[in-house]
Amino acid sequence: MDVKVFKTFLEVAKERHFGRAAENLYITQAAVSARIKQLESYFGARLFLRDRNAIRLTPSGERLISYADIMVNTLEQAKFDLSLESGQALQLTIGGAPDIWDAYLQSCLSLITDKFKGYAFTANALSREQIYKKLLDKTLDMALALDPVNYDELCCTKVSSLVLTLVSSKPCSVEQALENNYVYVDWGTRFSSEHAERHPTISAPYLRTSTGRIALDFIVEKGGTAYLPQSMIEPYLASGDLYKVSEIDEWCKPIYLSYRRANNSIEAIKKIEHLLISPSANKKATSEALAPIKDHTSSETL
Repeated sequence: MDVKVFKTFLEVAKERHFGRAAENLYITQAAVSARIKQLESYFGARLFLRDRNAIRLTPSGERLISYADIMVNTLEQAKFDLSLESGQALQLTIGGAPDIWDAYLQSCLSLITDKFKGYAFTANALSREQIYKKLLDKTLDMALALDPVNYDELCCTKVSSLVLTLVSSKPCSVEQALENNYVYVDWGTRFSSEHAERHPTISAPYLRTSTGRIALDFIVEKGGTAYLPQSMIEPYLASGDLYKVSEIDEWCKPIYLSYRRANNSIEAIKKIEHLLISPSANKKATSEALAPIKDHTSSETL
């Protein structure tokens, strides 16, 4: 079965529209319909229910999505690996949860690529669910996140820590801070339970977000309070745009590196693990994380 057929299926499933899927794939709508019919004939099952004004997945179509996604990603990864220039010794894919890209991973990526000359890297921001799924289906070599993994086939090592500080746009007490446009940042599942223990009577937050960058930009512009990494807030504390909230301790969250134990690139991954654990690397990553923030510019993943 041609992988283009599965790509077409995933595009229709995403758009819920044959015409838009055709436009996105630069093919005719007739070609889209033919590919979907080919899949339905192959599996002997209806994948979409076509109403006059809408398209929706059948239960069979819903189940096929995960398999199609794995197949497309695996084949594209293989194609990329085999098409590397002869000068590239190895290709590695790195994933990271959105919550630690600006705070830690962006500078670590710079450190890794500087150290491993001749290697090719692919880096993406992924949800925690995507990280676990892609590690297990072998379309991701390693990932950094604030939550440890508990799968026998995966190795999980603490490589660093993220220090979170409660800061506000104006001087205030803890009680005032949590009532002053409090922005809740999702710093992982453990943070969620610990946050409930630390602040059991807190009211609903003014804003919820998955990244510290969004929270930082929001409270600097609109005013408010949030738990943010020390590496991100130091320039704002120095300039007087933000203030540490008194009478509350900082929050230290471990950062974990996860990878498959049986990965074909295990030697390179172990070297990266050793690099990230080293005190000098952590010190450099923390200091470099400040550089883009000083100019109030946003980091972008590679």
